[in-house]
Amino acid sequence: MNVKVHDLMTESVITAQPHMTVEHVRGLLENNRISSLPVVDSDGKPVGVVSATDLAQDLKTGTPVNKLMTEKVYTVPKYEDVSIAARVMRNRKIHHVIVTHEQAVAGVLSAFDLLKLVEDHRYVAKNPPTPSKRKGSRRN
Repeated sequence: MNVKVHDLMTESVITAQPHMTVEHVRGLLENNRISSLPVVDSDGKPVGVVSATDLAQDLKTGTPVNKLMTEKVYTVPKYEDVSIAARVMRNRKIHHVIVTHEQAVAGVLSAFDLLKLVEDHRYVAKNPPTPSKRKGSRRN
């Protein structure tokens, strides 16, 4: 299999800036029906990830998202094999990796995106063996 990350990734990525408030980012997640998004610097480079779980905390109004984002960002270059991305997600027990091109965010690859590979190669069950028509016959 020679599938690259850019073949499966989602290209239109909603991002946040570190100074954005929790309320603003919560609105982005809800309005776009997503569960997480990358936090990027002014050059588009990922500096963190914030998820709906992070925002579920009891937070002061106006809290900047950089106070609660996960700063450890797992990235994969867009021209890398998807097997590398799958390994990172499995080993780190995460559901998304940030896809980069020249260190800037280029997309997101999720575990659901990887399932497309399995879906495209559907399992087809073989018919069970048919019973012998001659009962009791044995080959000698």
